[in-house]
Amino acid sequence: MTGSPEVAVVGGGIVGLSTAYALREQGVSVRLYETGLPGHGQSAGESRIFRHAHDDPRLVAFARESRGVWAEWAERFGVELVSSDGAVAIGESALARLRVLDRVGGVAARAIGPDELAERMPLLAGYAGPAMLDEAGGAIRTRAAIEALTDQLGDAVVTGEVVSIEPRGSDGVEVRSVTDRAVYSKVIVCAGRETARLARSVGLSLPVRLAAHVRLTFDVKGAAPARVACLQDGSGEFGEVSVYATPLPGNSRYAVGLSETVGVRDDGTFIDPAAIRSLDERARAYVARALPGLDPEPREFVHCWVTDLPWSEDGVAVWEAGRILFVAGHNLFKQAPALGRALARAATGDGLAAELAPEAQLGRPRD
Repeated sequence: MTGSPEVAVVGGGIVGLSTAYALREQGVSVRLYETGLPGHGQSAGESRIFRHAHDDPRLVAFARESRGVWAEWAERFGVELVSSDGAVAIGESALARLRVLDRVGGVAARAIGPDELAERMPLLAGYAGPAMLDEAGGAIRTRAAIEALTDQLGDAVVTGEVVSIEPRGSDGVEVRSVTDRAVYSKVIVCAGRETARLARSVGLSLPVRLAAHVRLTFDVKGAAPARVACLQDGSGEFGEVSVYATPLPGNSRYAVGLSETVGVRDDGTFIDPAAIRSLDERARAYVARALPGLDPEPREFVHCWVTDLPWSEDGVAVWEAGRILFVAGHNLFKQAPALGRALARAATGDGLAAELAPEAQLGRPRD
């Protein structure tokens, strides 16, 4: 079809929106395909944790770059995109990651004692073990980010499920959706759980594990605290070893989830429906033990798909098939701004950054 934009982005979650916006920043015409409302798939919910702490120093550097872009966008769009209250992590794993942050440099993070922890996390029960504060961490305002990027892209965002992607040699790549057919010079696929399916259509088998996750939102008892940080709990002190929690805008509600997920069959059905209920029940029990500042009865539930890679729960990679790029990974919301710019550069001739190639296994813990 003549007159088509230069690049197509498939998937309107935070990575797709960030990529399309980065292309616009470069002056490239773009069309973004999204099946439903932007940001209501794996990007669903009102908040995510921004954190620099990772086991892979390369991912720390990538997060540091993304944090700069989040700040740039907040100023440009005139809206808060990451809260200013920081992110705390507790347990020995927090100190191990602090050592990685110190080695990379450029991140304001430090060990804190019980008194500062209580000040930063007034909802938390008493805890005197190892703790770390990431001062530039905080709650990503996910709805604000999705809405701002969607508004910036305007009519470049189209509603329509992509049913096929076909390389056409030197002519480009044909994309067929339920509503149109168009040919593009490049296509970038960041469609969450649909990415692996679309990759199979061009002969790629991505090592993506599909799973499901539950995140519960609880009301804060009494008045909302003026200041409350995000939390990662790897301590085991309160009966769980991998918990994350983040305040919603206004600090009157707090979202809590276990990092654990429930695997699903290839057809997308749960292996055991009781398993997702178990995560729900364990999260409630954790709140009763660890977060006495919250009403123990959840107010809202978010159930979402998870697509992770075998080398790390924070892993991310980009596969290339001629003029098509396929993006897969987990915990990508915080990384989306830098990832989007890297994908835009790759699509416009600068080549894919070496650390994003699958063989680099970005996110894998390193000595």
